[in-house]
Amino acid sequence: MSRLSFQIVLTFLIISILYSVTACESSVKRSQNHVSEVASSPSTTNNKSEKNRVATNKIKIGFSMDTLLEERWLKDRELFKVAVEKLGGEVEITAANGDDALQISQAETLISRGIDLLVVVPHNAEAMAAIVNKAHSAGIKVLSYDRLVKNSYVDLYVSFDNIKVGELQAEAITKLVPKGKYVYIGGADTDNNAHLFKQGVFNVLQPFIDRGDITIVFDQWTKDWVPTNAFANMEMALKANHNKIDAVIAANDATAGGVIQALKKHGLAGRVLVAGQDADLAASQRIIKGTQTMTVYKPIKILTEKAAKLAIKMAKGEKVKTVRKVNNSKMEVPSVLLTPIAVGKDNIDETIIADGFHSKREVYQHIDKK
Repeated sequence: MSRLSFQIVLTFLIISILYSVTACESSVKRSQNHVSEVASSPSTTNNKSEKNRVATNKIKIGFSMDTLLEERWLKDRELFKVAVEKLGGEVEITAANGDDALQISQAETLISRGIDLLVVVPHNAEAMAAIVNKAHSAGIKVLSYDRLVKNSYVDLYVSFDNIKVGELQAEAITKLVPKGKYVYIGGADTDNNAHLFKQGVFNVLQPFIDRGDITIVFDQWTKDWVPTNAFANMEMALKANHNKIDAVIAANDATAGGVIQALKKHGLAGRVLVAGQDADLAASQRIIKGTQTMTVYKPIKILTEKAAKLAIKMAKGEKVKTVRKVNNSKMEVPSVLLTPIAVGKDNIDETIIADGFHSKREVYQHIDKK
């Protein structure tokens, strides 16, 4: 073999060896990349949330809300977000605006995204039980916020004492009108809180009813808490009683607003006593103007901060101690119930305004307008 032929063969062999080595390295890298991809796609949502928490060093809370169409819930959303972030967590918020199917779908999406804990404000107390089950299947605990999820093994309930809310409404009105014709405008029949409010109201009213001092001349739920439905209910109550009504207890300030619109139409606004609850800005303004008698203030900042603190604690796997339980038709749910406050014209400055829930300028801005 000539010297030239030998050099050509040697060169070919070197190139072949180098190509084989490069191919092996490439294969190893592809194999390593594949392992990395598999490791980032764990088999369960719970493992996924654990990986996310390690990667971001933050607890991720999912907040499934019924609606943002009412003033009160806008405050809950913002204050809860701030409270969670102050504790070093992050929150993803969804709102279904009264659509049960959408709320369930949104909650499923939150679960699939690897949240560490789910907080729920149910539109339909019964329907959201399915979401509690799905969350638990993924290893995620559920905190029922403000409204209780019924017929489920929900892990914790954080709210105000909603029976007390109704009692405060009825106590305030019966002090002013201990005898007469009463109308009760309830909330949404699908909302467990609506039933608790009503229970509290009738805890106080029943002795007056039994004595014959108070007569309930109209009692109706308000579909989806919509003020126009409350307006329609009040119109029916007025028509059935030839406008002879002494007092109205409405399940919240939004429905009270619908009631007052109906009373205004008939020239009765300010003459018929009306109770609401939630301390909405419009209700606070109506109290100053004299068309709404009272509201019940539930300091939402306290509620959101308490719920956020407990949510983070539960997401970390820490135990939460409670002294109260509320039955949801499936179990006695560990509960944290905060104290509501009755508010009228005489103490609105010392409560709602002093706490910064609404400013004095906001509450009093329409006082001179008709």
